[in-house]
Amino acid sequence: MRTVTRRVTLRQADLDGSVCTAPDELVEALHGRDAVTVVLEHKVKGITPSREIFEAGLEQDITWQFTGITWPADLRTGMFVTVSWQSGRDAVVMRTKVLEDPMRIDGVNYYHDYDPKTVTRDFEPRPSNRGQVLATIRKLGRVFEDGSAVFPEAELAKRSGLGRGQKGAFLLKNAVDQLIREGYVTRVEGSTDPAGHPSYPAADGEEPVDLLFYAPLVEPAQHPSEPDDSDPEHHDRREHWVKGFVRKLPPGAQPSERQLSAYQRAVENEEELPPGYTFVKKHHRHG
Repeated sequence: MRTVTRRVTLRQADLDGSVCTAPDELVEALHGRDAVTVVLEHKVKGITPSREIFEAGLEQDITWQFTGITWPADLRTGMFVTVSWQSGRDAVVMRTKVLEDPMRIDGVNYYHDYDPKTVTRDFEPRPSNRGQVLATIRKLGRVFEDGSAVFPEAELAKRSGLGRGQKGAFLLKNAVDQLIREGYVTRVEGSTDPAGHPSYPAADGEEPVDLLFYAPLVEPAQHPSEPDDSDPEHHDRREHWVKGFVRKLPPGAQPSERQLSAYQRAVENEEELPPGYTFVKKHHRHG
């Protein structure tokens, strides 16, 4: 009996379009059917088991996709789905994998296994100058396995849609300053190769440049059975106060004396800031 099992990464377009990428081996086996029975086995917010059955289509739109799948509301971009099928059986089975501990990534709760690189790349900001700049860093920058990303600061004017003319340069500078102040990005020294691809740390023989380093704020999420006022499902996050938090630094970087002092005042004890992390003070954040 032939068995096919593949892990698929969900993108926001998949969630919005009610589709799932079909592995090539399944396309070969199932192509030509009028409908394919898809069973989705999932635990809502990692707790409540659910089992949904869909009569899905198998259609080609650049890649082959299963269509007509209503994804649960707690699935997020970047989450993994394991797609399985056995010859002689009609149904394709899709399963999510629950995280041992739920995580919050930049304010969004994740209850199931996910790909950090896709979470970073698939970012859709609210309309704002700072959102435009952050989206450029995350979508067009070099993204590492942990979801952090770097982008040459000098390229922002050309790639972000901001920075043209005196007014544009002023708006771009303000947006970058705001992202740094809010703890989203940090300036670091890196390099670019002849094709303009950034390296961090700087690579020998490449052109030294200033990069903007983004690191996702990853922290434990509250248990799903408890009300979570920080989850965007529960309130409008367009403008809010953010209490001080610890955020990852780029490899090799150290927090400033000011950040160390602010951390000590915030925690009001002798606890030391973990190596490789910085402290971002309480501030007002816009969306």
